Amino acid sequence: MSSTNVLFAHDSEMHFAELLDFYKVRWEYEPVEFVLEWHADGSPRVAFRPDFYLPDHGCFIELTTLSQKLVTRKNAKVRRLRALHPGVEVKLFYQRDYQALLAKYGFTRSSSPAA
Repeated sequence: MSSTNVLFAHDSEMHFAELLDFYKVRWEYEPVEFVLEWHADGSPRVAFRPDFYLPDHGCFIELTTLSQKLVTRKNAKVRRLRALHPGVEVKLFYQRDYQALLAKYGFTRSSSPAA
């Protein structure tokens, strides 16, 4: 996939996709939604859709923000996903990890935080 063909929720996701494109890492944007909790009638109550899937690496990537409330919520979702689907690999990139990655590979753009 190319970052030019996707409407990203946040600039940070777009910049991450551009980095993946530059290094020719195949990716898919939000391709799978995992249901984490269900209502009594069986309909989804809580779900989690990781930002990226890297098919050649068999893992999902989720970018997160400095907002402690959102970080705490995403950590809980990742723990629940791992409990329900132990074979699914998901890596959570905190804002500091994301910024360090951009700096390491020479991406100097500022970006809005990921949700």
